[in-house]
Amino acid sequence: MYPDLPADEADALDWLAFAQAGVVTTAQAIRSLTEGTVRGRVRSGRWRAICRGVVLMGNGRLTRDQQLWVAVLATGSGAVLAGPTAAAEAGVRGLRREPLHVLVPAHRRAGRTVLGRLPIDMPAVVVHRASVLPPAHLQLARPPRTTTARALVDAAGWARTVDQAQAALAAGCQQRRVTPAELSAVLDALPRARRRALIRQTVADIAGGAEALSEIDFVRLCRRHGLPAPHLQQRRADASGRTRWLDAYWREWGLHVEIDGAHHMDVRHWAADMRRQNDVWTSGDRILRFPAWLIRARPDEVADSLRRALLAAGWRPEG
Repeated sequence: MYPDLPADEADALDWLAFAQAGVVTTAQAIRSLTEGTVRGRVRSGRWRAICRGVVLMGNGRLTRDQQLWVAVLATGSGAVLAGPTAAAEAGVRGLRREPLHVLVPAHRRAGRTVLGRLPIDMPAVVVHRASVLPPAHLQLARPPRTTTARALVDAAGWARTVDQAQAALAAGCQQRRVTPAELSAVLDALPRARRRALIRQTVADIAGGAEALSEIDFVRLCRRHGLPAPHLQQRRADASGRTRWLDAYWREWGLHVEIDGAHHMDVRHWAADMRRQNDVWTSGDRILRFPAWLIRARPDEVADSLRRALLAAGWRPEG
């Protein structure tokens, strides 16, 4: 929002500037002022021309809110924030803040010339076109954006790598910004979505309990190597009656796997992890621990350890 609440006697342009963080199109401005007045304020330095057709009703550096408004207004009619940009605005942490992603209806194109001449304090804008963008996928917000579920599905499709795609979906669910059911509903409406099969499988893994990317990688590893699927994020009471959450657990064979992120290297986490591990051992279960990086870097080694532990516990492969 624009910093100052307009006075009671403020005109429509002042209120529009307040709603759009001080960024307006020249077409919006000349509804209240003449073209000559708008040009005069830009020439005098009172206002700042950002790009063709978009001005800042001030002369300072662009704030984050103003950058978002520039992205939408410069792209043109029907544009909305989308993908990682929209998801970040909805509160999903850990996504890339730049470039800014904007979605427009498939029948129109954004002006490449306009978007190629943005000032130095304005991030690059990536424009995507959508043939399917129902009202249910639009969030009532300023600037306008897609819903969190649509934003994350798009972010997964536009991501550079599979890991980045899965990380975006996992982050949204882990941070309780979206549910697997909401992601599935969006995917059902997008039959031609990029990485559709990957997104569907990842959402299914998240619904099964995998919330971190390392847990999704672990489930995929088990599936690829013909190992039984574990139960994820299982609740269990330790020897003192305290509630513990197990990363992966095969109840039938009493095998428990912990997937350790980097924070487990901290001495305080390390000591707590040892106490939890001792509680598991003294109850009769087996426990294996793997650092998250090993699951990704040496999956065959991890799978071999799992297979030997499961066989020792009584599991027998089918066939």
